[in-house]
Order: sequence, then structure tokens, then C-alpha cells
Amino acid sequence: MWIRAVSIILGFYLFTVTVVAQDESQPGYQYTTKGTRIFSNADQSFLAKILVEDANLGSEEVKVAELTFPSGYAGSGHLHGAIEIFYVLSGRFGHSVNGVDAVLGPGEIGIVKPGDTVIHSVHSEEPAVVLTIWVPGGEGAPSFSGLVERPIETGDGK
Repeated sequence: MWIRAVSIILGFYLFTVTVVAQDESQPGYQYTTKGTRIFSNADQSFLAKILVEDANLGSEEVKVAELTFPSGYAGSGHLHGAIEIFYVLSGRFGHSVNGVDAVLGPGEIGIVKPGDTVIHSVHSEEPAVVLTIWVPGGEGAPSFSGLVERPIETGDGK
């Protein structure tokens, strides 16, 4: 019986030491970040600065981006498979969900749930810059295929 008790205690100790050692040496995510990459169209009037994704979070639980839409932008209706949240940083951002139109200004939030049809547009002379959050990130975030991709320079030599 004492051998079993010692085995259980030793097993727990080794598991704890292994988990702590892994957590300290490789956390699985970045504690601080400037983001991972930027996507843009040819003239860079549309920008998607990816701030949080699986590359720096270590999982696809959420994806966060700063999106810049050019003045006069008028998108088409589309669906997402996850929650999409917009926080307007600057400009006036059109947010039509299931036929209900709204124009959001700085400090305002727009929400889209799975199955909703959403149309984005810009209603200002300057671009609209919005912080966008997709939950979960892998399923709900749009693909930026067809756009130019470049890494975000960290400035720290990494």
C-alpha cells in the first residue's frame, strides 16, 4: 500500500514539475505583442492589421484586428460563423444587420451574431477605422486571401 501511495505522490510531483517547467520556458502565447501581420489591397486603402490570432495567442479562441476601410467603401452582404464585434475608433462606419441600418461613430459598437447578414460601409470623408473581434477566431474571421500580406515589424530585432 505504501508503494502505491509513494507512486501516486511521485507521479503528481513529476507532473507538477513538468507543467511548471513548460509554463515558465514556453508559455504557449505572447504576453505582449504589436500584432502579427498586415493585409492590404494594392493601393493600401484597405488595411487589416491582425493583432491577436493563433500565431500569438496559441489558440483560435478569438481573433482581433484593426480594420481600415476607405472613404466611400460599400461592401456586400455576407454571413459569419461566429460572433463579430466592431468598435469604431474613427470615421463613420455603416453597419447594416438583417436589413436594420445604423451608422456608428467613434466609441460606438456594432454586433453581429452567427447567421446574421451584415453589410459594412463608410459614411465619412475619412476612412473608418474599427477594432474587430471574432469569437471564435478560426471559424468566424474572414479570409484575407487575395490581399498583400506582410509581417508587423516589432522593432526589437525579433
